[in-house]
Amino acid sequence: MDSFGSTGRLAVGDRTYTIRRLDAVPGADRLPYSLRVLLENLLRTEDGANITADHVRALANWDPAAEPSQEIQFTPARVIMQDFTGVPCVVDLAAMREAMVALGGDSSKINPLAPAEMVIDHSIIADHFGRPDAFELNATLEFERNRERYQFLRWGQAAFDNFTVVPPNTGIVHQVNVEHLARVVFTKETAEGTLAYPDTLVGTDSHTTMVNGLGVLGWGVGGIEAEAAMLGQPVSMLIPTVVGFKLTGELPPGTTATDMVLTITEQLRKHGVVGRFVEFYGEGVANVPLANRTTIGNMSPEYGSTCAIFPIDAETLSYLRLTGRPDELVALVEAYAKEQGLWHDPSHEADYTTTLELDLSTVVPSLAGPKRPQDRVPLSTAKPAFRKALDTYARPTELVNGGVDEADAESFPASDPAAPFADKPSDAPVSVNAVAGDISGRPSKPTRVTLADGTTFEIDHGAVAIAAITSCTNTSNPQVMLGAALLARNAVEKGLTRKPWVKTTLAPGSKVVMDYYERAGLVPYLEKVGFNLVGYGCTTCIGNSGPLADEISAEINRADLAVVSVLSGNRNFEGRISPDIKMNYLASPPLVVAYALAGTMDINLDTDPLGTDTAGEPVYLRDIWPSEAEVAEVVASSIASEMFSGGYADLSGDARWQALPIGDGGEVSQTFGWVEDSTYVRHPPYFEGMSAKPTPRTDIVGARVLAYLGDSVTTDHISPASSIKKDSPAGRYLTEHGVAPSDFNSYGSRRGNHEVMIRGTFANIRLRNKLVPGVEGGVTRHLPDGEQVAIYDAAQKYAAENVPLVVLAGKEYGSGSSRDWAAKGTALLGVRAVIAESYERIHRSNLIGMGVLPLQFPVGESAESLGLTGEETFTITGLATIDEKTPTITVQAGDKSFEAVVRIDTPGEAEYYRHGGILLYVLRSLI
Repeated sequence: MDSFGSTGRLAVGDRTYTIRRLDAVPGADRLPYSLRVLLENLLRTEDGANITADHVRALANWDPAAEPSQEIQFTPARVIMQDFTGVPCVVDLAAMREAMVALGGDSSKINPLAPAEMVIDHSIIADHFGRPDAFELNATLEFERNRERYQFLRWGQAAFDNFTVVPPNTGIVHQVNVEHLARVVFTKETAEGTLAYPDTLVGTDSHTTMVNGLGVLGWGVGGIEAEAAMLGQPVSMLIPTVVGFKLTGELPPGTTATDMVLTITEQLRKHGVVGRFVEFYGEGVANVPLANRTTIGNMSPEYGSTCAIFPIDAETLSYLRLTGRPDELVALVEAYAKEQGLWHDPSHEADYTTTLELDLSTVVPSLAGPKRPQDRVPLSTAKPAFRKALDTYARPTELVNGGVDEADAESFPASDPAAPFADKPSDAPVSVNAVAGDISGRPSKPTRVTLADGTTFEIDHGAVAIAAITSCTNTSNPQVMLGAALLARNAVEKGLTRKPWVKTTLAPGSKVVMDYYERAGLVPYLEKVGFNLVGYGCTTCIGNSGPLADEISAEINRADLAVVSVLSGNRNFEGRISPDIKMNYLASPPLVVAYALAGTMDINLDTDPLGTDTAGEPVYLRDIWPSEAEVAEVVASSIASEMFSGGYADLSGDARWQALPIGDGGEVSQTFGWVEDSTYVRHPPYFEGMSAKPTPRTDIVGARVLAYLGDSVTTDHISPASSIKKDSPAGRYLTEHGVAPSDFNSYGSRRGNHEVMIRGTFANIRLRNKLVPGVEGGVTRHLPDGEQVAIYDAAQKYAAENVPLVVLAGKEYGSGSSRDWAAKGTALLGVRAVIAESYERIHRSNLIGMGVLPLQFPVGESAESLGLTGEETFTITGLATIDEKTPTITVQAGDKSFEAVVRIDTPGEAEYYRHGGILLYVLRSLI
């Protein structure tokens, strides 16, 4: 339908395209860029039923000051996935085909209707490092461990239409998306001719927002929402509020894109942008290179926004040319953006809900840590900040007389030279034993380590155990990547190298990085300081850091040392990077190299030397930091368009990928041949006993609390992606099924097996459950007997007793990655409802998508303020009629009662909940 007469034509060169003209809708010109993209989406998909003229008018008449209330249906042009989150999607689609047949339907209807692209990038583990053959060794192990998964994905690529798989060892999904997959303007052949429209997407990774830097609107969703989008279901959403972020000035010398994004993350977290769109504008936008824009977009989940988008401008076109996009596409992007009012005009300020501003010249070198991306620490105060944070991670029994407690530390500004944690003079010797009891309140705990080759050294609190150039955040950015390599060259020329206890890894986001490293002649220098290529993919940032040397790991755990990791990633949550490491810091790639040279976080990089040169003279960071001019010169001379066009010309995979069988005798069946004893890919239980029509939801009566959690519980806490412990429920399951501990792989790699994932739910080694105070890990108390058991084991006992379960939580429940298994595992454990103080957007939606009811404590209240202990029995009634119009529902907890806010926010979510989950809803819709 075209109620507004918006159909028009756009001539570009010798081609003419059909478009839906935004200027046909009164009021479109005042909308923020991101809402104009949504407006075009509604115009193009208007059908008089799901999308009506009233929806278009509601968006055009958007009131920036009003709270979101109007639901619209967003139809993304495509869906993108990585393999950790994507494998469960393909498993579910395969299971849906069988369920469709069982219900008398046509299995061929189960196919992606929107283009679905998967990049396999999350399965490489940095087992080997610091040696020339590390990449080949790690890639070989990757295929050995993941053969079942990869064979399943090869079947899926052949069996499903409209489904593309980018094989392993190509790059990180978000960088591949930015460098190759993103169209910026999409085209499709229709009865009206070639239709041109904005490239939009949803992705199964929260950092899908990296593509926002290209002017492409998209964000992360749970895998279950992505599956629905693939099957033609629009994404139900409320018209969002939009925060305008004005940029002025330029970054000062010595700062990087990482410093800028950590500053923006801190600022936006303080402002509060959860569930909002963030849009950058202003004269400073032109001074932000495209690679820096994608770095900012990538970190959107870290400050909580749905997206963080830059409009299209000349810099966008330059990047498209650089990355080898066809001239025809570049011309279309420019003409379309200018015709539709989607081209950035720095003199125009759209209507925004609120605005913020950052003068880029005020950015200073920074880190973030030790456990959250928003906890920015200026590099100049990183040492005292580390010492103060150490009090949280070293055992309280280690306090010594005269030590500074947290209250004392709070009373001194970090820059005050009279503070008790003031820096040592710059000529003082630097060692990892520098955390002294009379300064930090913790005694030094040096412990001697002797490696297998005879190397002997001492490590202490603050030792840098991992230094990793990894993750999509920075490895798409030539300025910081080449900056790191130049710093490594300068260090080598001074005679410096990494400390022997530091595990150093280099995992670029695409092969192009190694191409320009080679052209610049910088690979030998990186390797001399230990940064050998370990793989192309997401490694340390998701816990695929691989093991530390046995001798180092043993001493860290024996002495209970609080050692650290420094990584160029976007996530540093507790328990995420390595089970041996308690404190994690995000930093730019050059600073990652610097901390590998220093070997300790207990150092002031402004005033303390990194080491000594060949003449015995101290070498400071400032002595080896490359100049802006040199970095710019090397970027200009070492990067060329043909690197991108050539690198992505053939995506058929290496010989290992090509050798994987995809069917019997070359024939690909419509349904997958499940292997009963597989420990990687199993038929999921979601459709067992499913009827063609939904049955009313039953009340929750006599429920017990499975876990009573605090604030900032992430999806990593709920469903870890990292290694599987031998003595955990998942480890016991694998052992019982003949899997050796050395072959356990990670939770993330086994997301196609619900048996492993249920056992891994709430299994993070750093989880703190208030039902078992003083204990870390996935344990709880079974009530009423009080027995302390693993959370999975407790859930099994409750299931045998027919006792439903609830979870209590604090603020920002479910922050972090868009991890569908955090909701799937919760549901399969028997949890019927979660009651939290607040939610991160994706996890709340995912809970509904799995039929779990998200409730919120009354404003200003919490489990603690209401006097709940977690030992009560809970009753929640009225679930059969609950919907998005139900403001509150009564929760009876023991002898206490309160009105919980119902967080079913849209009619679409209400339908999903009524059906018991989004997958059941979609399947019933297709029958």
